[in-house]
Amino acid sequence: MLRAQLDTIISQAIAYAPDTSDILFTVGKPPQAEVYGSLTDIPLRPSLGPLLPFQVEEIATCMIGDNLRLYTDLVRTGSCDLAYAIRGQGRFRVNIFHQQGNLAVVMRRLPHDVPTIQEMGLPEIFYEVAQEKYGLVLVTGATGTGKTTSLAALVNEINATMPGHILTLEDPVEYVHPHQRGTVNQRELGVDFATFASGLRAALRQAPKVILVGEIRDRETVGIAMDAAETGHLVLGTLHTSDTGQTINRMIGMFELSEERLVRGRLAESLKFVISQRLMPRQDGRGRVAAFEVLRRSLRIRDLIINGEDEERTFASVVGSSEAVGMFSFEKSLLDLYRRGLISEDVALLHASDKSRLKKLIDRIKSERGERVTDIDGLELDLDYEQNVLNGP
Repeated sequence: MLRAQLDTIISQAIAYAPDTSDILFTVGKPPQAEVYGSLTDIPLRPSLGPLLPFQVEEIATCMIGDNLRLYTDLVRTGSCDLAYAIRGQGRFRVNIFHQQGNLAVVMRRLPHDVPTIQEMGLPEIFYEVAQEKYGLVLVTGATGTGKTTSLAALVNEINATMPGHILTLEDPVEYVHPHQRGTVNQRELGVDFATFASGLRAALRQAPKVILVGEIRDRETVGIAMDAAETGHLVLGTLHTSDTGQTINRMIGMFELSEERLVRGRLAESLKFVISQRLMPRQDGRGRVAAFEVLRRSLRIRDLIINGEDEERTFASVVGSSEAVGMFSFEKSLLDLYRRGLISEDVALLHASDKSRLKKLIDRIKSERGERVTDIDGLELDLDYEQNVLNGP
């Protein structure tokens, strides 16, 4: 397949669904677009029908081109990541992977402009994070929850307010940051550096004030990230974890048991913030909205990192009870979204970490509004229950 043919297919997808977030090419299905979390078939002209294995392979080959590293990654690990751009249409983050003996391609559409904290409606804590001068800041969540976009907004704020060197290590480069007050150099995995660990190690000799690590994947990268944070750099990174407490435990768990005490001490000193996010559909059907959980370093958090959790003290309990110092849980964020009418009760409960607690809080709001809090009808108090039991049937 020629690149011009592939570009035509992608352009038709965007023209058909301008709000497309992802484009999928999978054997046995027509090309599909994801709009607000739902997949729909793309009516191409001429129609390709359900894709055959060789067609998806041609699409993948066209995207990879002559990049031997990507072919090596695809064979060795089963998938590869790359950036793909179409003039006048924008840029895409692409993942090509094996499934059931065939290839599949998923293209994530990237906005033209770098987002801002205000435009995205991110929590005010992001402005505070942008003022940090050193330490480790992590933005976490499952794949597709907007971690990269939130980090891009954070880097944009730093770039606009700090006259310093910002260095990013990405796989691939997604948002292209223009120079503002800061100077931004963006490096791509496999093109400008071999591994995140080697790129991060080299970054320490490149005089940055801020280092963004696209993904912290292994213990070596964690160790070097803590080295950088301890030596006066602000290190921003992502992990695929579901909440703030799991993030800390995952990082500690990357190391051997014999190293745990040392790692706990280092992490307690270097970690500044963990921000976890979950993306869910809006109640009005107009896109999606994010819920957040924020953990920040405090004496109680530092003690938990060093000594570990127990039945009475957990990261979740500290985060949930520390709103006064800027922390808040997913339940608080979800409750706020529900109160504002942005998400439904079912969606809020589906994405909650503590469903029973959130349910009680939602029921309280419904009671204040005069709404029903139960679907059970016909309940009556049996005043003669005791007498009936004594007398028998």
